[in-house]
Amino acid sequence: MTQFLPLFKALHIIGFVVWFAGLFYLVRMFVYHREAFDKKEPQRTILATQFNLMQWRIYRIICNPGMVITWVFGILMIAAYGMEWFSVNSWLHVKLFLVVLLTGYHHYAKSIILKLEKEEVVMSSHRFRLLNEIPSILLLAIVLLAVYKNNLNYGIALASLLAFALVIVIFTKLYKSIRGYKNQN
Repeated sequence: MTQFLPLFKALHIIGFVVWFAGLFYLVRMFVYHREAFDKKEPQRTILATQFNLMQWRIYRIICNPGMVITWVFGILMIAAYGMEWFSVNSWLHVKLFLVVLLTGYHHYAKSIILKLEKEEVVMSSHRFRLLNEIPSILLLAIVLLAVYKNNLNYGIALASLLAFALVIVIFTKLYKSIRGYKNQN
């Protein structure tokens, strides 16, 4: 089975690139969908209907296959390396935990599609922008784990992730302020 490791790795990488791309795009659609609720009719209904269609397509055609490919080929890599290898590589346990969190985020996104479809205002467009950054933080953590493996300094990595998250929050609030200022003028 180890002869297939390069193929498993390549397909795993392709899967997570597709998955993350879909999640980034999907939650960005939530921002626009939420902002469509502030429009007047008939524009509101036209935009909301179109965004809902796009969200379902992104979720079903991009996110779901990306998630499945990521999980299947990740598990096949673990099987190829063996359970002894798995047991001594604590970085992979943390990575798997983060992928489980990402999977939860993925399913949470589906619940948001369903709520927006019913025209339930789930959160503000600003909060959707913040929600859209969660995969960025998870991606950074997962890549650091995959590259540094057991050599990763968890203290520095956690501090870096927190700093990254803080920068994201600051820039998102700054963008909100600038956008609000431009809308007033």
